[in-house]
Amino acid sequence: MEKTVLLDVIEAPDPYLKTVSTPVGAVDADLRRLMTNMAETMYEAPGIGLAGIQVGVSKRLLVMDTNWDEATPRNPKFIINPEIIWASDERSVYNEGCLSVPEHYAEVERPAEVTLRYLDYNGEQVEETLSGLDATCVQHEIDHLDGVLFIDHLSKLKRSMIIKRLRKTQRDSVVL
Repeated sequence: MEKTVLLDVIEAPDPYLKTVSTPVGAVDADLRRLMTNMAETMYEAPGIGLAGIQVGVSKRLLVMDTNWDEATPRNPKFIINPEIIWASDERSVYNEGCLSVPEHYAEVERPAEVTLRYLDYNGEQVEETLSGLDATCVQHEIDHLDGVLFIDHLSKLKRSMIIKRLRKTQRDSVVL
């Protein structure tokens, strides 16, 4: 069994996070290894979702596990080339956070349900309808693949305040 590697998570306002990710061509051993490392990184952070772009890979892939906590077994969902093929008119609001925007949270409104088409860990096509936190999480992660952060859904004032705080925190944490 190959040892998993924790990956570095890129933090805003790094411009790389604005990169639009490209589709994955083939699901192979290298991609599965990357996704396994992404899942381990997500759990260690801890978080419930992580997109490739957040770890420096501009491919359309993400991992998520919205049911996981310290008391439940891990059950990551590996999603490659996701495509939302239907979204409900009904909306829901969640207080979202992000591993790339540490320690900042804000309410974001999104469709309450989505139907998703994607390739799984083994390259098999899957189509499923997600609701609740699963729907919010997958939309948040797909936004990453399109170069969008959850703070981009906020007012310009709120977004600029968060970016200003992130820059200050990053400046203050530089070790000379």
